[in-house]
Amino acid sequence: MPFDTNTLCRYRIERAEEDLLTAESNHQAGFYKAAINRSYYAIFHSIRAINILDGFDASKHSSVIAHFNQFFVHTGELEKRR
Repeated sequence: MPFDTNTLCRYRIERAEEDLLTAESNHQAGFYKAAINRSYYAIFHSIRAINILDGFDASKHSSVIAHFNQFFVHTGELEKRR
């Protein structure tokens, strides 16, 4: 049975939060490459959560990032910061 959009969004946010906690733990333990990896996936899952609310779903990283940039960053919906 397919998940509804809100359930899928919440699931992806939970994955992002778990990855972020793992990243913090890895960083504190001195596992910096692993911390960077988990940080990346925390961001990736967060972006997928936002994208699904827009009706877009993809597993390819380039597609996920491109959609997010096109419909949320370039439109000003979310502020781009460095």
